[in-house]
This record gives sequence, C-alpha cells and structure tokens, in this order.
Amino acid sequence: MNALRIESTRGDEVESLHTVSVAVTDAAGRLVAQSGNPDLVTFWRSAAKPFQAWPTVADGAADQFNLADDALALACASHSSERVHLDVAERMLRHIGLGEDALACGPHPPLGTAVAEMVTRAGLSLTPRWSNCSGKHASMLALALHHGWPTRGYERSGHPVQDRVTASVSEWTGVPRDQLRFGVDGCTALCFGLPLSGMARAYARLGGNEDASLRRLAEAMLAHPNLVGGAGRFCTELMVQWPGEVIAKVGAEGIYCAAVPRHGLGIALKIEDGDMRSAPAALLSVLRQVGAHVGMDLTPLDALQRIAEPVIFNTRGEVTGALRAAGTLRFSAGAVRAAGSSGSR
Repeated sequence: MNALRIESTRGDEVESLHTVSVAVTDAAGRLVAQSGNPDLVTFWRSAAKPFQAWPTVADGAADQFNLADDALALACASHSSERVHLDVAERMLRHIGLGEDALACGPHPPLGTAVAEMVTRAGLSLTPRWSNCSGKHASMLALALHHGWPTRGYERSGHPVQDRVTASVSEWTGVPRDQLRFGVDGCTALCFGLPLSGMARAYARLGGNEDASLRRLAEAMLAHPNLVGGAGRFCTELMVQWPGEVIAKVGAEGIYCAAVPRHGLGIALKIEDGDMRSAPAALLSVLRQVGAHVGMDLTPLDALQRIAEPVIFNTRGEVTGALRAAGTLRFSAGAVRAAGSSGSR
C-alpha cells in the first residue's frame, strides 16, 4: 500500500520521511478512509480543546459569565499571542471576576512567528495570558465558578473540572472513560490518550447539528478563525480560504484534526515521529483526497500550498528542497454513502 507520508527533499533526493496515521470517520464512528494505523492510541493534545470547552457551554457557565462567541473561539484555540488574543483572554478573566494569576498555564514563546520576533526584540516578560492555552484555562475557571467548585487545582486530575471534561471527551469520542489514557499537557491541564478513530468521530460530531452547545462552539470557531490560531497559521488560513467547509484544530506532537461539516466527516491524523512542520502538509493532502472523493470544490486549497508544503531554504536564502505529501488514503466500500449519515450521542 502506498501509505500517506511526508517527504523532506534536498535537491532531487528524499532526505527524510515522516509516517502518517490517519482516521476519517462519520459521526457514528464508521471508518470512511484510513492510512497507517487509524486506531493508533496517542495523546489528543490541543486538538481536544473544543471538547474540553463543551461543558462550559453545556452547563451554562458561558451564559452566566456572558462569554461571547469570540471568547468561545479562544477557549478552543492554540492562539499566537497576538494583541486580539490577549485582549479576549483579558476580557474572559474580567467577566469571571478573576485575575491573571488564577491561570494555571505558564507563558512560553508565542506560536506566531511575527509575535515571537517582536517579543524578543522588545525584551518583554511574558505572563500566563500569553500562553496559547489561556482561553481554555479561562473557560475551565468559568466552569469551576459556575458550579461553586474551588478554582485552586482546577487543572489537575481528580478536580471536578477535569472530571467533567473527561466525561465530555468520553461522550463525544465514544471511548469509555476506563479506556482513556491520561497525562499532563504542556499547559499543566489534564490531557487524553485515545485512538485516532475516536478523535475523528468527535470532530465529525463537532461539524454536525446534534447538540446545540457543540454547534455553538463550532460556529464560534468558524466565525473567528483568526482567534483559533493566528495570522499565517495553517488552521486559521484553512478556515479563511475554505469558509464553512472545514473546522481545523492543531495539536502538539504532530496531531491535526478537522471536521468537514457538509459531508458529516471527521479527520484525525498523527505524524508518528511528532514532526510539527509535517502536520499541515498531511492535513492538506487528506482534505484534498477526501474532498475529491465526495465531490467538493478544492480550488480554495491551492492558496494554502505555500503554507502546508513550504520550500526549504539555506542560510543564504537559496532553495535547497521542499516539504511534500506523498501516498494515498484507502477508502472503505460505500464511503460516500456512509459519510452522509450521522450518529447519536
């Protein structure tokens, strides 16, 4: 089988290969397409954020604290620490009546290249609000306050916030709680290990209409793609170029997930060696193949080639190679028909 992979070239030669495992499912969890191991168990990392934010909406915390759609988009984001991201995070904290010191996440170099360069030039001291996960953490604090739970330790295993979030992850992925694996994410919150097929199912359901709270999060992400990532980031640019056709969310260590709402499909992929630069190329290739299979207009994706499959330069600015996707997905029999169906909670 000509499995999906990402090739890094130097001159005319392939210098390195990055293996990709992919699951594409419908909302019932039926496998529509695959490559590698679609049941690979790995950590969902930041691609889990819409489902970590779901209890905040479903339980009424978002309404209690007047968290608007831009705040919900930031709760689902791995943002670039641009001014707009910092402002929305600050407003979320103000609405829930807490200061920045309540955030358990720590600062890190901004994910946005331009912002990172600005921070270095200016010698700024970063605070937790600059974390790409600050929206998620503010959302979790809102959930704790709504229920009257203590805010201290809200990010840790065993806290009621994380118990509620774990129940959400289990519900939307269809993976029983006792089959989930647990770790600590880079932002200090609990993170979840599960099969790619479960992640894909959750994203298929994110793109559907079966639950008003999940639909509200999906619509917030679609309405504010600049908050989900940032300028020049692949997930943001993908939703801008292909409006309404895809909801995309990156995760650390080579994870990328996406929903294709009009066709009821969810996608989850893992670059098995964790190479982050390969993840956009892999997702673009999967979207092209899935989109062609179900008859979507793929023209808008052409504008993303330069981001997803960049040319590689040396220190003198000379082209030395490129990053590119190779290989194909294997589609299940009846995949197009299956893609139109939806599953129940």
